[in-house]
Amino acid sequence: MSNVSSYKDLLVWQKGIAIVKEVYLICNSDLPTIEVFGLQSQMKRCSISIPSNIAEGWGRGTTKSYLHFLRITRG
Repeated sequence: MSNVSSYKDLLVWQKGIAIVKEVYLICNSDLPTIEVFGLQSQMKRCSISIPSNIAEGWGRGTTKSYLHFLRITRG
């Protein structure tokens, strides 16, 4: 078992970053331009919230707070 010294070591955070990259690629190529300020914006904001909440929770310093942010991420 490996040691986790940062949220960046977590597989879930790494997969979250992969989702962000994929969503941005999709938004830049596959969706209609009429959706730039609607669907594209929402997709980008919700995808970036996954790794952001993991990172923010990691920095809070308590297990209870970290778990709270993980629950937000799951939602």
